[in-house]
Amino acid sequence: MIKIIADSTCDLSAEMIERYDIGIASLTINIEGKQYRDKVDIHPDTLYGMIEEVDQISTAMPSPAEYIDAIKEAVAKGFDEILCICMSSGTSGAYQSAEIARQYYYEESPSSSAKIHVVDSRCMSHGSGWLVLKSAAMREMGDSFEEIVEFNEKHKTRVKHFLSVDDLDHLIRSGRLTNASAFIGKILRIKPIMSMKNGKGAIVAKERGRKQVLRHYLNEFKRRNDESVTDFIIIGYTSDEKYAQNLKKLIEDETGFSGEIYIMQMGVAVGIHVGLGAVSMFFVEKDVESHGILHRILPKIN
Repeated sequence: MIKIIADSTCDLSAEMIERYDIGIASLTINIEGKQYRDKVDIHPDTLYGMIEEVDQISTAMPSPAEYIDAIKEAVAKGFDEILCICMSSGTSGAYQSAEIARQYYYEESPSSSAKIHVVDSRCMSHGSGWLVLKSAAMREMGDSFEEIVEFNEKHKTRVKHFLSVDDLDHLIRSGRLTNASAFIGKILRIKPIMSMKNGKGAIVAKERGRKQVLRHYLNEFKRRNDESVTDFIIIGYTSDEKYAQNLKKLIEDETGFSGEIYIMQMGVAVGIHVGLGAVSMFFVEKDVESHGILHRILPKIN
């Protein structure tokens, strides 16, 4: 049996986590000197209700001990194949924690026949969530552990991220913008759009106003989407679900995409860095090196 484990930045909804029995290793959220476990002690709406009033806020990766506990619990329940999908090693030490846990488990249980594979997703937020959800769907369709691992390692760098923030102050805190750039951006209503480059977040475009942000997403989706792999899209938001719904409608009205479009809220660990009013989109882009040709076409999620 296959068990899938992820860290809490995968940002999948509670419904999806329960439906597919996903194990979650929580990040620690530090707010004004107090510690909270992401998605356990604090939830997104709580954070977004007070984020503008908080001065000191940070995150800490899951410890190796948390991953070890998750692995042991899975094995105790009869799972003999464990896939752990972690946020990009370029932004967090979660992957290293999971790898340490994997090695420790084998040292402590040398006779165990359990297979454990840790994926450095090179993704953030619903990007790693996309891989988690796809892996769970493949498991339900009867794909083997080796096939699911191969899919993750082959396509993880092609999970396309687009994320736009509404409040430039949060990018100042994260070092992505200077105060001067943010001041000019606010006057001109500039909305920076971020993606992943070499496993790290980077600003890849700038648009004036929210409508142009959604139009940018739509145009990039039309240009980049790999129809043979993208059988669902995830749209994320922090505090404005209607904004995300507007993007979904654009895709439905102006593309021939027939798969599921999931709308899910970004979690606390991601939200503290992007702030209120952020919206994101995730799908698999064409493989430039192989001209979009894949070895096999995977089933859609029902």
